Amino acid sequence: MAEKLKIKLSIADRVYPLTIDPNQEEGLRKAAKNIEQLAKKFEQNYAVRDKQDVLAMCALQFASKIEQRGIENHEDTKDVTERLKALNDLVNSHLSIK
Repeated sequence: MAEKLKIKLSIADRVYPLTIDPNQEEGLRKAAKNIEQLAKKFEQNYAVRDKQDVLAMCALQFASKIEQRGIENHEDTKDVTERLKALNDLVNSHLSIK
């Protein structure tokens, strides 16, 4: 069993101590960095009252990207399924002729 790793991540001027598996460190650090960058962008471009508003907008943006990818993947899967069915029907029709 791998040893747990203790790290500290800074998000929105707060430090969050975490105990994680070592294989999670890179992903968590990148995520924290992305949140920080997006938060700074919101603070620079919009009239923001407090950090909670900024973090809510960050959460909304990240969640909407995930949801949109899910929708796009579902549409892609549906399209591929329809194409495979059409190809299967074509192959079956040619096999039944012979």
